[in-house]
Amino acid sequence: MVMTRRMVLGACVAGMSARAIGASGPAWGQAAEKPFMKVEFAFSGQVFTATLLDNPSARDFASMLPLTLEIDDYSTNEKIAYLPRKLTEAGSGAFGNEAPGDLAYYAPWGNLVFYHAGYHYSRGLIRLGRLDGGIKPLLTRGQFPLTATARR
Repeated sequence: MVMTRRMVLGACVAGMSARAIGASGPAWGQAAEKPFMKVEFAFSGQVFTATLLDNPSARDFASMLPLTLEIDDYSTNEKIAYLPRKLTEAGSGAFGNEAPGDLAYYAPWGNLVFYHAGYHYSRGLIRLGRLDGGIKPLLTRGQFPLTATARR
């Protein structure tokens, strides 16, 4: 079967729509991105989990758990929380398949980034994982205490 440009574009739009509405589970699609562990986050009555990737930065983040941080809105597409120390940047590099629900680390500032709307990779950004149940918890606006604990 020969795929036309329209068919490819349609498939891309359909895939993006599924992720944009908060499809659950990892949907990274890159062979190097394998699940590592789950983390439970809680703030303002919102409790949700994320699946961390098996990469040096995500493992470094996991070694810090449990944590109590502050989460706050940043820009129009993300919430952020500053970590008590910087994470390793070993193994960082450009990635694709950016989608709402991604959990990342922004190395220049030393903060976690929880994306609730579209974004594009930028230098210094390291993907740590993905929210498991969609982005709804991140739509609660404001600054709140945030807890992060390893989930068994």
